[in-house]
Amino acid sequence: MLAFLKRFSPERAAWAFAAVLAAAVALLAIWYGALNQDEGWYLYAAQLVRAGKVPYRDFFFTQGPTLPYVYGALSAVWGMASPLHGLLGGRVLSFVFSVGTVLLAASLARRLAGCDRKDVAALAVVAALGCNLYHAYFTCMPKTYALGGFFAMLGFWLLSVGLRRAGVWRDLALAGCGFALAFASGTRISLVLLLGTTGVSLLAFGWFAARGFARLRPALCFGVAGLAGLAVTYGPFAFDPASLHGLLAAQAYHAGRGGFDPFFAVGSASRLARGYWVLGAFLFVGACGRQRAVSELVRRETDGLFARRTALWALVAGFAAVFALQMSAPFPYDDYQVPVMPLLAVALGVFFARGTAFFSRSGANWLAVLLAGLAAYSSPLLQEWATYGQDRFWCGKKEMTELAKLRAVGAAIEALDPGGRTLLTQDLYLAVETGRTVPEGLAMGPFCYFGDLADDAEARRLHVLNPGTMERLLESAPCPLAAFSGYGFAVNVPKGTEVPFETQTRYWELLKRNYELAFREPRFGQNATTLLVLKRKAGAVSGKAAE
Repeated sequence: MLAFLKRFSPERAAWAFAAVLAAAVALLAIWYGALNQDEGWYLYAAQLVRAGKVPYRDFFFTQGPTLPYVYGALSAVWGMASPLHGLLGGRVLSFVFSVGTVLLAASLARRLAGCDRKDVAALAVVAALGCNLYHAYFTCMPKTYALGGFFAMLGFWLLSVGLRRAGVWRDLALAGCGFALAFASGTRISLVLLLGTTGVSLLAFGWFAARGFARLRPALCFGVAGLAGLAVTYGPFAFDPASLHGLLAAQAYHAGRGGFDPFFAVGSASRLARGYWVLGAFLFVGACGRQRAVSELVRRETDGLFARRTALWALVAGFAAVFALQMSAPFPYDDYQVPVMPLLAVALGVFFARGTAFFSRSGANWLAVLLAGLAAYSSPLLQEWATYGQDRFWCGKKEMTELAKLRAVGAAIEALDPGGRTLLTQDLYLAVETGRTVPEGLAMGPFCYFGDLADDAEARRLHVLNPGTMERLLESAPCPLAAFSGYGFAVNVPKGTEVPFETQTRYWELLKRNYELAFREPRFGQNATTLLVLKRKAGAVSGKAAE
């Protein structure tokens, strides 16, 4: 026992503490994390792909096609046959990709540190990402963040390998980098900028590291593989006219919300800084010890210095390009940046490690994990997940987690319609939780209603709803059960405005003609609105069932 304790050094103790903290953070994020409507329609898209449907051609989808195919192929984790069925399984699967991202980022930081504190850099990255409640929450969601971040980090890890190798091994690693970044852009479209910034970095590397045509060889290997990866991800849709029409319409959807508003951009940056303030602490510590770090640490290892610096600059340039693009969105949600935050974490983890010469290695390790622990404990998400907010003097405590309530409501729906196959709803996490399909046009959940689209034929072609198709859908009473929360009939896309009250009232009246209340669930789902579960009346005439 004494020998074991002796081997358990303060540095290893810091790693053990980080592992325990990361596990606790992951459990909190998976089970206690608030529900998000997007989780439902991403998993529903994967459910449709698993059933043989094609994105853009058979249902409307606004991101790249990679996620529905990957999650569809792995539906054994979250499908109805799994004990983790529904959002719980989707979150567990996303967590696996998140863990892969953190491990790759830690390995990359260790490779790029270039000093005798490589392990400090690696642990700093684990602390900043794995022990970060904000990052864990958004990468546990079955959205594009975990998978996109995984492919992006895999690409930069392969870049660091390729820059340190020569000959055919360099070519293969850089080609792998191109493929990985292409798949990242196939997951989240804005990540395509990583291909451009990395290609420019490789051109600069080749120019200074080689002569003649060999100067272009790194960039060519990367670029050819990147184009091949884009052809694999987007080619099948680009050459199918019906899919191409839907794909282009999805890009118009992104641009349809209007112009840039600096007020929202400042607020988004503020919320992001609150979620990742530990990276700011790393920057401060690194800056304080930077001068001593240069003189005492970096000069000890000059081998591959140019390659490491090229990889670091590629990281920073890629982060900056994607960050700026996503910040220019009409309403730039702070979580848009989550897939590229590992890039910044690697760069600042290296900076932190180089700037901690005035600490012992164990001291630097403990500083990193304690800062991360403080950030997790002080996160406002903890209170948001435990309460409904404050009603004047009283604070409303949640009687169960939002995910547990979703599973309970799913069980109640199954009890009302045992073995049912369809559900009329815009809350798609209910369809996923019960293994049901929704009628044509509802595959985007709350974001399916294009109220300004007058052409019914175009609405059917895009597989969305407009006023005419929505009325006919509700009049047909296509499903035995219907479930609508406060998001029902409320959102007009792509502008994101509220549907006029008179129109919403009209849709509710049409629904009431054929459906009666089965039960009401207060404070349900995202932002705690009231959910109404409705059963088709005995005398209602059923229209065409949802496919």
